[in-house]
Amino acid sequence: MPANKNKMILIVEDDEIMLRAMYLSFHRENISISTATDGEQALKMTERLKPDLVLLDLIMPKMDGFEYLKNMKANSAISKIPVVVLSNLGDNDSIEKAKELGAEDYFVKSDTNLSDLVAKTRKLLNN
Repeated sequence: MPANKNKMILIVEDDEIMLRAMYLSFHRENISISTATDGEQALKMTERLKPDLVLLDLIMPKMDGFEYLKNMKANSAISKIPVVVLSNLGDNDSIEKAKELGAEDYFVKSDTNLSDLVAKTRKLLNN
C-alpha cells in the first residue's frame, strides 16, 4: 500500500517475536512501518526517514534506548519526533529517566495489550 498520506512509524525492537507482533498490529491499521533491531541502526534510520513516531525498546544491542533518546533529542533535525517507549523495564527509575530524556509515553511490555498500544500510537499520530 503506498504511503503517500499514511503516517510512518519506526519500530525499534531486537526481539523478533515482539517485532513481528507489533509489525502485524500496525500493518492491519494501514500504518507504514520501518523497523530497526539496534540503537545505532535506529538512529541512522530516524535521521534518514524522519518517521512520524518512534516506538522504542530500551534494552538493545550496540546502543540502548536511553542512549538513542539522548542522541536523538540532541539532533535538532529529529528532536521533535515523538518517541513512545515499550520496554520490559517497569521500574520507576527507568520510566522517569526515559521521560526526562524526552519519551512521550512509556509502556511496560508485560502490562500492555498491542491494541492499546496501536490506539495510543494512532492518537499521537493524529495530533
